[in-house]
Amino acid sequence: MKLVLAILVAALAIGAEAGFERKYTVCEHKDGGLHSFKEGRTGDDDVCGKRLATAYFHDEVNQTGWAFLEVDVISPKIPHYLQGYAAGFAEGRATRDLIDMHIMNTVTGYCDGAKHFCDELAEFIEDNMKWMETEIKEHPEDEYWQQVNLTVNQLFGLIHGYENTLGAQINYREIAVHPIFMIQLAGDLEDLAMKFKKPENPKKVFSGPGHCSALVKLLPNNEDILFSHVTWTSYGAMLRINKKYSFKTGDPGQVYSFSSYPASITSTDDFILTSAKLAILETTIGNYNEKSLDLITPNTVLTWIRAEIAHRTASSGLQWAEAFGRHNSGTYNNEWVVVDYKQFHRGKEVQPETGIIHVVEQMPGHIVHSDKTAHLFRTTYWPGYNQPYYKQIIRFSETDKMVEKYGDWYSYDKTPRALIFARDHVNVKDMDSMISLMRSNNYTQDPLSKCDCNPPYSAENAIACRSDLNPINGTYPFKSLGFRDHGAIDVKVTNSRLINTLQFTAVSGPPGGVNKDVPIFDWRTTPLREKVPHYGQPDKWNFAPYTVCEHKDGGLHSFKEGHTGDDDVCGKRLATAYFHDEVNQTGELLGT
Repeated sequence: MKLVLAILVAALAIGAEAGFERKYTVCEHKDGGLHSFKEGRTGDDDVCGKRLATAYFHDEVNQTGWAFLEVDVISPKIPHYLQGYAAGFAEGRATRDLIDMHIMNTVTGYCDGAKHFCDELAEFIEDNMKWMETEIKEHPEDEYWQQVNLTVNQLFGLIHGYENTLGAQINYREIAVHPIFMIQLAGDLEDLAMKFKKPENPKKVFSGPGHCSALVKLLPNNEDILFSHVTWTSYGAMLRINKKYSFKTGDPGQVYSFSSYPASITSTDDFILTSAKLAILETTIGNYNEKSLDLITPNTVLTWIRAEIAHRTASSGLQWAEAFGRHNSGTYNNEWVVVDYKQFHRGKEVQPETGIIHVVEQMPGHIVHSDKTAHLFRTTYWPGYNQPYYKQIIRFSETDKMVEKYGDWYSYDKTPRALIFARDHVNVKDMDSMISLMRSNNYTQDPLSKCDCNPPYSAENAIACRSDLNPINGTYPFKSLGFRDHGAIDVKVTNSRLINTLQFTAVSGPPGGVNKDVPIFDWRTTPLREKVPHYGQPDKWNFAPYTVCEHKDGGLHSFKEGHTGDDDVCGKRLATAYFHDEVNQTGELLGT
C-alpha cells in the first residue's frame, strides 16, 4: 500500500501541556474590565481575577500546509456573549500574522472600482446588525438569540484581538467594511454581490462559481461510513488553519473541529465535526433566479451565523436543518449534508431506517430537507458537486433553464462529476482509496472530462479540479470550464472511529504529481504567479515526510524521518506523514 503525505488532525487535542508557538489568554481584571496576555510573561496572573478563554496556536504552514488552533472557554458560568468575545479575542491575538497575510491574499482591493456596490453592501450589513441587536435585546432569554449574540461577539472579539483593542466600542458601519468581516461573508457575499450588482472584474473574494466536491460513502458490510470534502476556491486562499472551538454553553455541539482560514470563525469550506457526533459539510449551488434576490433582506440572519448556531445546538440532522432554516437569508445557498454517527452501528447488518443522513438545500425563501438514510443504504453513496438535488430547488433556482441553455453540465445526474462519482465510488474501500478518489484528476484522458471546447477537455471536470491547467487561449462554452484562479486546495476525511475524538485526516494543497498532465502546483511556475497574491504560502505544494511529536522539554518538535537525534528529544509522537513522489498529496489515517 502506498502511503503518502497526510496530516492527522487530532482535533488539536494535544492541548496546553504539549506547548504551542503562541498561547493567549483573556481574563477578567481584578480591578474590573478585561485583560489579555501572552502566556509565559510574569505578572499577568497577579492581575487576573478569572480566566475566560485561552487560544493555543501552532503554525506549520510551511511544513504541512496547515496551521493549528485550539480555543478553550474556561467555564460554563461565563455568559454566552462573553464566551464568544473572549474566544474571538484570544484567536485574533494568536493568529494575527496569518490574518494579515490572508487579508492581503483575499479581500484587499475587493471594493476597487465598486464603490457604489460597497456602499450599498455596507448599508445592508449595518441594517442587518442593528436588526439582530434589536432581536437580541427583545429576547434575552431566547436560546436562539443567545447563540446569535455569542457568534456576533466572537466576531467583535476577533477584530479587537487582531487590532489589540480589547473592549473597544463597536461601530456597525466600520464593522461592515472591515476586512475580517468581509472574510466571514466570503460565502454570503456571492449572493449579495448579485443583489447589489457588483461590477465585473474587481478582485473577488476567493473564487468564481463551482465550489467543492463531497462524498459520503457506505463501505461494504456496513464496515464504516466515510465522510469527505474537497474545497474548490482561489489559490490565494491556501493559508489554512485547522481549528477546534470548545465552548461551555451546554449545547450538544459545543465542541467542534473544522477546516478553516485565518480570521474566519466559520469553516467556509464547509467541513465540521461536532461533539454531538455530527459530521457536516456543504457544496454550493447556484441561484440563477434574479427575481429571488428581492427576498434577500437585512431582517434575516446570514448563513455564516446560522450555520454556527446549527453546529452548536443540534444533536441530529433534523435538528440541524430546523435550526439552520430559521431566519433564512437566502445568501450562500448550499446543499448541506449531515451524518449522525451516533445512529450508525459499524459492522452491523441491522441499521436504523432513518436518522443517519440528512440533506438540506437552501434558496431565498426556501429550505428543503429530508432524511436520506434509505437512499444511502440502497445506493451506498451520497455525492455533492454543486448541483441541487431537490426538484423544488432546481425549479426555483432556475437551474433547469441553465440545463436548457448549456446542456447536461448543469444537470444533477449527468454533469461530469455526477458521472465520475457514479463510476468510481465503488472503488472506495478504505480511507486511502477514498482520498485517492477525492484527489483524482485525469482530465486529458478521462472521457467524462471532455467538453465542447478547444482543447476538447477541461481540468474543471474532475473531482479535484485544476482550472489553472486549462490553456489561457482555449475556447470554452462558459467561463467555468476555462482558465481561472480556481482549483481543489485540500481534502478532508473522517469515519465512525475518528469522529469520537473529532479527528479527521487532511491533505493541504492542489492535487498534483499523479500524472504528467497534472503537475505539482508551484507558485514559481504557474501563470497565476503575478496575478494572485499568495503571501505566506509555500512556493511548492509538495511536502516532505515529517513527524510531529511532543518535545521532552515541552512544546512541539517536527522533523524528517532519518535524521539522527530526533528520537532523543521526542517524548511522544503525535502524527507521522509518509510521502511517495509518484502519487502526491493523497493519504490515509496514520494514528494519534
